[in-house]
Amino acid sequence: MARYSGNVCRLCRREGHKLFLKGRRCETEKCAVDRRNVPPGSNLRSRPRRLSDYGVHLREKQKVKRIYGVMERQFKRYFNNAERMKGNTGVNLLSILERRLDNVVDAAGMSMSRPHARQLINHGHFLVNGRKVDITSYSVRVGDVITPRASRSSKKLVADFLELSGDKSVPQWLGLDREAAKITINALPTREDVRFQDIQEQFIVELCSK
Repeated sequence: MARYSGNVCRLCRREGHKLFLKGRRCETEKCAVDRRNVPPGSNLRSRPRRLSDYGVHLREKQKVKRIYGVMERQFKRYFNNAERMKGNTGVNLLSILERRLDNVVDAAGMSMSRPHARQLINHGHFLVNGRKVDITSYSVRVGDVITPRASRSSKKLVADFLELSGDKSVPQWLGLDREAAKITINALPTREDVRFQDIQEQFIVELCSK
């Protein structure tokens, strides 16, 4: 599956927001957005370009794609699924993205960042309901149980990351047992459970519905 392999700090600078693609590093003074909050290729002295309505809507879509690490074709498929579901299309879209396995692993503190969660899943370090799942886009369901693989290396990796993220809050729709290193999906995520509350999903719906 295609994925972005370039400098992720450029993506944050392009959107003008911290996307936390490098985990806790984004909270330090090394964060590129704090050091130079201008789009890549821009001069600090140049006047910021004013975006059209289309540009504002497009940037919102690009921001969400980069937060969750999805490409255009996959994003369109998610949007089409969200349209067919009952309720608000924008909220449905965010719920689908939140239920991705890589997002769940990162939200529970079992990785350093969402891209790092993708790597751990691709390498087969996690089980869903006792079966190995190495597909990062796997969509979890209510009642699913996610645990590290039974190998010593997988358990140690996850235990180390859980210890590092000891003060990290876990979304309410996830149940985390730190001692057993187990995640239980207690409910479907709501709009309030989305970690990036500044997302304006209505802009995405207006853009993709044209």
